[in-house]
Amino acid sequence: MPEATRTRVAIIFGGVSSEHDVSCLTAGGVTRAIDADRFGVVGIGITPSGRWVQVSTDDMAAMEVAGGVLPRLDESRPTALLVPTEHGGRVATLDGDRLVDARDFDVVFALLHGPFGEDGTIQGLFEMHGLRYVGSGVAASANGMDKDLMKAALQSAGLPVCPWVKITQQTWAEDADRLQRRIEDSLAFPVYVKPARGGSSVGISRAATPADVAPAVEEALRWDPKVIVEEGFVGAREIELAVLDRLDGPPRVSLPGEIRMHTEDAFYDYEAKYTPDGQVDLDIPAHVSDTLLARVQKIAARTFRALGSEGLARVDLFVTPDEEVFVNELNTMPGFTYLSMYPKLWEASGLSYPDLIAELIELAVHRPTGLR
Repeated sequence: MPEATRTRVAIIFGGVSSEHDVSCLTAGGVTRAIDADRFGVVGIGITPSGRWVQVSTDDMAAMEVAGGVLPRLDESRPTALLVPTEHGGRVATLDGDRLVDARDFDVVFALLHGPFGEDGTIQGLFEMHGLRYVGSGVAASANGMDKDLMKAALQSAGLPVCPWVKITQQTWAEDADRLQRRIEDSLAFPVYVKPARGGSSVGISRAATPADVAPAVEEALRWDPKVIVEEGFVGAREIELAVLDRLDGPPRVSLPGEIRMHTEDAFYDYEAKYTPDGQVDLDIPAHVSDTLLARVQKIAARTFRALGSEGLARVDLFVTPDEEVFVNELNTMPGFTYLSMYPKLWEASGLSYPDLIAELIELAVHRPTGLR
């Protein structure tokens, strides 16, 4: 298809967060799957140091796991600049005091995970530039990234959430003993200690006993000055659903998937997600009754709406043995390779990976800029 008739999509990936490599992996998957007859791809990488660079579609398509190692952007590429235009944006490479290799685009697909990517910061940049983009806006992204704020918002909307205790670097330094006592008094063990604004399970620890809490908090504080401690659910099923927005009407919810760890005290950590070695099974679709299916889909849609999400989200739930349902979290930019849970859930629900990508881009193209 001629270039003039294709929607030009700027895929932005990488970033300065601990999930840089995961973002590169996602960008590779999307680039290989995108319908080249409908969309032209403009590659924009953000290096681990925070520099913006242009990346060719061939280089992006080559980003895969090799020898158990995830892909990563190096720092050798020349710096690029992003500027708004009348009908979209333009990226150009800085060559001395000149801008070269300028490329225009119509819409942004930011495949950034973690802080400075899915936390509302880059979404604010897009809003200021008047750019259309895939996914949630500033507020939903920020609240979805911060597990403490997210839980508070969902709880206020009447949704069932897992009990938690918030810890900051300052409060931990001032009175760790008081926080330790609060955790022991208000939460049942085991508990999970998490960076509040992290993702991909980076920095998360399982604390089986009170003695395990302090080292777990110290580890989480290495990644984020704000931490949450969540009550664990022994014997609960981990059910995930993919939510996809629509231009008119309520959001669509996929069939559910289930994460099953092979050992009782294991959890779905970074290695299990991106370099699996037989320690986890993903049941897609999950085996649930029609009654439970209707309940979890309804809760997923309510969670999406409660945070003001747009475009896409993955909603993670716990289902106890007596089928009580709790919202664990909502992820506004879930893993998006063809092997990731979000695309696989839609594939099981009848929407292929390339068609899912196209659907998200079309949603972004038709979404107005500015306040909405």
